[in-house]
Amino acid sequence: MKSEKNHLWGGRFKEPTDEFVKIFGASISFDKVLALYDIEGSIAHATMLSEVNVLSSAELKLILKGLDQIKNEITNNQFNWSIDLEDVHMNIESRLTEVCGDPGKKLHTGRSRNDQVATDIRLYLRDQVRLIILEVERLLNALLDLAEHEKETIMPGFTHLQAAQPISFGHHLLAYFEMFKRDRERLQESFKRINTMPLGSAALAGTSYPIDRERTAELLGFERISLNSIDAVSDRDFAIEFTANASLIMMHLSRFSEELILWSSAQFEFISLPDSFCTGSSIMPQKKNPDIPELVRGKTGRVTGNLMSLLTLMKGQPLAYNKDNQEDKEPLFDSVDTIYNCLRIFADMVPTIEANKDNMYRSALKGYTTATDLADYLVKKGLAFRDAHNVVGKAVSYGLKENKDLSEFNIEELKSFNSLIEKDVFDVISLEGSINARNHLGGTSPKQVSMAIKAGRKSIK
Repeated sequence: MKSEKNHLWGGRFKEPTDEFVKIFGASISFDKVLALYDIEGSIAHATMLSEVNVLSSAELKLILKGLDQIKNEITNNQFNWSIDLEDVHMNIESRLTEVCGDPGKKLHTGRSRNDQVATDIRLYLRDQVRLIILEVERLLNALLDLAEHEKETIMPGFTHLQAAQPISFGHHLLAYFEMFKRDRERLQESFKRINTMPLGSAALAGTSYPIDRERTAELLGFERISLNSIDAVSDRDFAIEFTANASLIMMHLSRFSEELILWSSAQFEFISLPDSFCTGSSIMPQKKNPDIPELVRGKTGRVTGNLMSLLTLMKGQPLAYNKDNQEDKEPLFDSVDTIYNCLRIFADMVPTIEANKDNMYRSALKGYTTATDLADYLVKKGLAFRDAHNVVGKAVSYGLKENKDLSEFNIEELKSFNSLIEKDVFDVISLEGSINARNHLGGTSPKQVSMAIKAGRKSIK
């Protein structure tokens, strides 16, 4: 079955588009997300065309009135989207012509769908990045608040998922603060590359009409104007860069999720999550499952996959625009929605985390987490570090045999490993002594954690 010839571009065609080709090639099912941005760009473009006398003031008035009507129809879900018209741009242009007649046909003067869609995507992504940054900032503030509350809560720090050294829970949370602060910086830095206007590049070579691109950019709030028309219509670096940034954010959320899942398990019992962020089991009545962290951990794969999709999409394209680029929108839209929702739910969840301080402390007593402190103590007494390392290794071996932590040794037991050890060693090998000793910039002592929180709040104002 054949469809009717497309009246917006079908002049040179002798037969109508095949019905399945029409369905296969249409993008209206997903690019209508850009509808209001398409109208915003069209208003600016028409205003500029009027100012350079390509459109009359009467034509501009009719076009603006028609676009406003279409905007209301779309906002109120009264717009009739047609797959016959392929995409969001042609649906709106066709409706505009119905509403205001011949002036609607003049709106496309001096532009192409190539620079039009590139502009729409940038307008869309510009707004979405602003919203995402706000959610990152909410999460950053939630982490600072929780770190403030838990700056003196002692827990084991891990390497290789083995107990390594005692740290404060607040210090551990600030590690995630640093990750998400970098994410915020990356989004802010990439914003200027998103906020570059391609409109006026037309299909690929620019236009012969006397357009004023600076005026259009001013009307649309773009900071910069693209400097090469070929690059402008074919560039999707800004979308790939955003999706790369989103992938990093999701990777950080996934790492945090993994720890929340472990910490809330019966084997750790470091934290508890409220019932409102968990679900139960249909068969095991005792279960309380950390579904939100698990879902976020799972959704990381789709955002990373979207990045790979966009990179693969662009890698083989010759200049300038190609139909391949229709495939840029779904991965981008999905990444935007996923990253926003994951950040939002984490910003809501983090303030509700409750630390089980006693379990954290008891766990920090296991695994000889102050062994390095004992080695450092011996070094300060004059022993070479490698010799101190060997001494402490023997002490740990003895402790394993006797099922005793270093802090549980008596002074005679400790001195049996090295005569340099005195009673002051207990100030060093206690959990409190260990974390308080790390009182330097970036260290885990409560004093340094407090200073880091203060600096963190200042950095995100």
